[in-house]
Amino acid sequence: MHSSAVFLIEFGALILGLGLLGRFAGRFRFSPIPLYLLAGLAFGEGGLLPLGTSEEFVAVGAEIGVILLLLMLGLEYTASDLVTNLKTHYPAGLVDAALNALPGAAMAVLLGWGPVAAVVLAGVTWISSSGVIAKVLGDLGRLGNRETPTILSILVLEDLSMAVYLPVVTALLAGTGLAAGSVTLAVALGVAGLVLVVAVRYGRHISRFVSSDDPEKLLLVVLGLTLLIAGLAQQLQVSAAVGAFLVGIALSGEVAEGAHTLLAPLRDLFAAVFFVFFGLHTDPATIPPVLLPALALAVVTALTKIATGYWAARRAGISVKGRWRAGGALVARGEFSIVIAGLAVTAGIEPSLGPLATAYVLILVVVGPLTARFTEPVALRVADRFRRPAAVAPERPVDNQDVVGR
Repeated sequence: MHSSAVFLIEFGALILGLGLLGRFAGRFRFSPIPLYLLAGLAFGEGGLLPLGTSEEFVAVGAEIGVILLLLMLGLEYTASDLVTNLKTHYPAGLVDAALNALPGAAMAVLLGWGPVAAVVLAGVTWISSSGVIAKVLGDLGRLGNRETPTILSILVLEDLSMAVYLPVVTALLAGTGLAAGSVTLAVALGVAGLVLVVAVRYGRHISRFVSSDDPEKLLLVVLGLTLLIAGLAQQLQVSAAVGAFLVGIALSGEVAEGAHTLLAPLRDLFAAVFFVFFGLHTDPATIPPVLLPALALAVVTALTKIATGYWAARRAGISVKGRWRAGGALVARGEFSIVIAGLAVTAGIEPSLGPLATAYVLILVVVGPLTARFTEPVALRVADRFRRPAAVAPERPVDNQDVVGR
C-alpha cells in the first residue's frame, strides 16, 4: 500500500510538472521538448530528485509514446500521398539524407564510436522535427506560402524513410549478422510495400471496418489495433514504431480524422513521458564533456539543413526569399532524433551517445524556430551588402599650380 501511494505521488507530481512546463512553453510560443528533456535530467540518475517506484511505469509509457507519435504521423498521410511524394521529390530526399546524415556519421567516426554508433548518429542528425516545424510554420503564418509544400515534401520523405531506417538500426543494435540483418530488412520492406499496396487499393474497406460513430469504440479499436501490430512488428525485429506508422497510413478519410482528434491528447501525454524517460537515462554530469562536439554538430547540420531547403525550393521554382525560408524552417530536430538515440541508449552501444543526442536536440530545438524566423532577412541583408558597389572616392580637383610645379 505504501509503495502504491508513493507511486501515485511521484507520477502525479511528474505529470503535473510536465503540464506546467508545457503551459510555460505555450505562453512563450516555443516547443516544450527541451523542457521535458530537462525535467528528465532533473528526475534521473545524478539529477536533483531521482524517481524511485514510478520509473518502470514511465518506461512503459515512454514506449507507448513512441508508438503514438508514429501512429499520428501515419494518420497525417495517405498511401497515395506518400507514393506521389516519393516519385516527385525523391531527389530532394536524397540530397537531404546525404547532407545531413553524413555529418553525424563522420562525428561518430571521429569520436571513435564504431560503425553502429555512426549509423545511429547519422539518423539523429538527419531527421527534422515534423511537430516543431509544423507548429512554427503555423505560428509564423506561412502554411499558405509557396515554399511550404516543398518543406512538407521533405518531411514526408524523411518520415517514409523511417520505415527502412528503423529496421536497419534495430537489426544492427540487436547484433545480428549480415544474413539475419538482410532478412530483417527484406521483411520490413516487404511489409511496408504490402501495407502501401493494401492501403491504396483497400484503404476504404479497412477504414470502414474500423469506423464507429461512438468515439469510445473508435478509440479502443484504433489504439488496440495499433498496439497489436506494433507488438507483432517488434516480435519480428522490424520495429514497433514502423508498425504503428503503417497502421496510420492504412487508415484514411473520416476514420483518420476522428482517430487523430481522439488520440492527440494521449499522444501529447505519452510523448512528454517519453522525453522525460530519455532524460532519466542521461546523467547530467555526462553532458558537459560532449557539449563541444554537440555544438559543432549543431552548427554544421543547421547549415546543411538550410542548404537542403534552399536547393529543394530552388528546384521547385521558388523565389530566393522562399528558398531561404524553406532552409531555415528545416533546422529543428526533436522527437525522431530522440527516438533513434533512445534505441541506442537502450541497447547500450555507446555511453556518450545519449548525452550527445540530448545536448544536440536541446540546441537545435531552441535554435530551429529562430532560424525559421530570421534566416531569410539575415541572408538577404548579407547578400545586399555584398552586392552594394563600393563607394568611389571623389576625385581631387586639379590644381593648376600643382601641375605647373611638376
